Amino acid sequence: MDREEVTEFLGQVPLLQCLPGSSIRRIAEAVQVKHYEPGDYLAREGEPVDGLCIILDGQAEVSAPANTEEANRPDYVLNKYDYFGYGTNSSVHQVNVIAVTKLSCFVLPSQYGHLLQTKTIWNAEETPESHSLMEQILHLEKLEVDIFRGFTLPEAPTFNQVFGGQLIGQALAAASKTVDCLKLVHSLHAIFLIAGDNNMPIIYQVHRERDGTSFATRKVEAKQKGLVMFTLIVSFQKEELGFEHQAAIMPVVPPPEQLLNMEEIRERRLTDPRFPMQYRNSAAKKKFVPWPIEMRFCQDSKSQHEPSLHYWFRARGKLSDDPALHRCVVAYASDLLYSGVSLNPHRKRGLKTYSLSLDHSMWFHKPVKADDWLLYVIDSPSAHGGRGFVTGRMFNRQGELIVSLTQEALIRRAKTPGQTPRPKL
Repeated sequence: MDREEVTEFLGQVPLLQCLPGSSIRRIAEAVQVKHYEPGDYLAREGEPVDGLCIILDGQAEVSAPANTEEANRPDYVLNKYDYFGYGTNSSVHQVNVIAVTKLSCFVLPSQYGHLLQTKTIWNAEETPESHSLMEQILHLEKLEVDIFRGFTLPEAPTFNQVFGGQLIGQALAAASKTVDCLKLVHSLHAIFLIAGDNNMPIIYQVHRERDGTSFATRKVEAKQKGLVMFTLIVSFQKEELGFEHQAAIMPVVPPPEQLLNMEEIRERRLTDPRFPMQYRNSAAKKKFVPWPIEMRFCQDSKSQHEPSLHYWFRARGKLSDDPALHRCVVAYASDLLYSGVSLNPHRKRGLKTYSLSLDHSMWFHKPVKADDWLLYVIDSPSAHGGRGFVTGRMFNRQGELIVSLTQEALIRRAKTPGQTPRPKL
């Protein structure tokens, strides 16, 4: 097996899937291959543990310690992707492991055991506190195989309930940590069911719908109080060469360096006499916390009522180099201003409105760097029956189409000023 094949195999081992991709690649460099004949001992009771052993092919039998009563001897077998020698509290084997058939395994020597202990699911080297806010938002705790826990950070956008982009990003992160690291998301389809509580953790349950040679499919359910509040279907693909074309043309817009960010726009509005004093005083009193995504808008105020929006965005700070993380960040950012574009033609002074995402789909066409500038082009071709429909395209600075999106959102007049309903459907 070459290095990529070893990495791909290790990416199928559930114990390793929640590690950063860089850790799995380093483990692939460190493992050693061992071969056994039927009846050979892979491990003997009382002998030193020499590292993590992962079954590559063949079958082994685990037998209980010799002093175990016959009725309580839980003999069982190990098959491909199973492992032993990890997480033991003893420096010696507590059982015998015997090859039943011809068997090959990967052994990660004990001196490389630190590769199995990482600070976050995205980065093996640094502590979470040193990461960008975006990376901290997308960090999950692994509770057990296929079950993760996420949180809403105090400094993250909330909008009076769990932000839809947070659910998309965290659910995609959970799904990404159950597949081979060489397979990356190429499409996702989300449905929002009920609003989430910012003060409660979110449990993400991943269902392994399919694992193939080139593709893998996952279904993720996000839960609070035992109720499913959000579902996500994700398809992953191993990179391959194929036909290519691009008909979409990136709009001609100023580069981000020539545009103002949200903080600069806010400061100008606070001192601009063309804005009513009441608005300026109210805005000045509100606590302003910069978003983890930096935005620079391409259109002026005259286009605010058009059913379209163009802006550059990127994650604040430097992200770890895990490609899956960058796609999760883009998924998170995709929902920040998306649905509101369908309300643009209907905005007028004194009218209170709200919009809530109903469903959200994305297709990733090419590799993406979420800490570099991306142009987000949003259009709303239709609104009817209390639902607004929006489409989106994301381009990199070279004009390549990176992501395509669609979303439908609930758009309504607020019954009372500032009212936002709890259920979505």
